[in-house]
Amino acid sequence: MFWFLLLAMVVVVAAVTLAVVGGGKSAILQDVAPEQLTDPLPATRPVGRADVEALRLPVAARGYRMADVDDALGRLGAELAERDARIAELESALAGAQATRAGRPDLLKQPQDRPHAPWEAPEPQGEAPRPDEETGR
Repeated sequence: MFWFLLLAMVVVVAAVTLAVVGGGKSAILQDVAPEQLTDPLPATRPVGRADVEALRLPVAARGYRMADVDDALGRLGAELAERDARIAELESALAGAQATRAGRPDLLKQPQDRPHAPWEAPEPQGEAPRPDEETGR
């Protein structure tokens, strides 16, 4: 029995050694593709809700890969800051337009409907006056 176990162990060690050393160049294991995402969020357009919902971060031994999470959160933070700045810009432009409109309620009226200043002559409405037939003017 001892000889049988010894012979079996020698055969197993020889087979493993032959497989590891004598496999040849064609049997070399290929490099494993990295688990990191190349670009999980689109770079050519703003990030949308569907992009965030479709985002799947690779898992490492201790949870998610910190570099990928940091990249994704950094990109989302930058997008939100850009959108907040644009919203603030549009709100200030709207507030300025509303203040101007409140100061001059006739701003949006047609020129013929606006009241005229005393030094301005009112524009004639309707057809232009016909020249007087007697004077020719």
